[in-house]
Amino acid sequence: MKNIAIGLVLCALSVPVAAEKLTLGVVPQQSPLKMFKVWKPITKYLSEKTGHEIIFKTEKSIAEFEKTLYSGGYDLAYMNPYHFVVANRKQDYQAAVRADKMIRGILVSKNEKDSFNKIIKSKTTRYLFPSPNAFAATLLTKFELLTKYGVDINKQDSYQYVNSHDSVYSGIARSTGDIGGGIQRTYANFGKKKDKNQLNIIYTTDAYPSHPVAFKPSLSTELQSNLKEAFLNIPDELIARLSIKKIIPSNNEEFDAIRDLESKLAVIERK
Repeated sequence: MKNIAIGLVLCALSVPVAAEKLTLGVVPQQSPLKMFKVWKPITKYLSEKTGHEIIFKTEKSIAEFEKTLYSGGYDLAYMNPYHFVVANRKQDYQAAVRADKMIRGILVSKNEKDSFNKIIKSKTTRYLFPSPNAFAATLLTKFELLTKYGVDINKQDSYQYVNSHDSVYSGIARSTGDIGGGIQRTYANFGKKKDKNQLNIIYTTDAYPSHPVAFKPSLSTELQSNLKEAFLNIPDELIARLSIKKIIPSNNEEFDAIRDLESKLAVIERK
């Protein structure tokens, strides 16, 4: 009996413990299918490097992504800078890495760039944005139109949220709107050639730190360290899929400029 007991113990010790499954949430700036194709090789790489199964997850709209993120629904997430500020405040997500570049909002139109001042002053201009809290595509472009040109989009009836950056670009090309908000990366990756050939970038905002990958604080220090190291050493051919040249370390304090902008936006909203 003693030998049987020892054998059972050894058997139990030899059974591998199932690796923890982790959900990587990604803000849906483009169609879920397009994003899945881009991120699938990256999650496979992260899984191999960390020994944990990394599961890609996105939502049908940015609003749904925000709801899940702000309730702590992702173990790690790739989000816009404004999302991070809110997620850090609500769920204590910790910024770990980001792209080695700054993010700028853009406004696109079927009109030429030199018509920018005329079209934004027109009371009949129709605006399209991906979502209320898309940082560069919506918040930054609205903020700069107000503070630099005196155009208060929030007081106009002619704007609409259409769920994604690609939907903005298609909508402008098809004359659903006259001006649309986006960012340089998603515009560069917009794949509908017939639509894109009709568009022009007519305005570019100031630059801010780009989208971070942030970790939920419940992840162990060791796991966070392993994930961060994996992101920092990701092969060039994989990060190129995200239109990123290099990933660098980040931290919560790097987004203080976004917190400052958030407070200014709150003041504007209350007026």
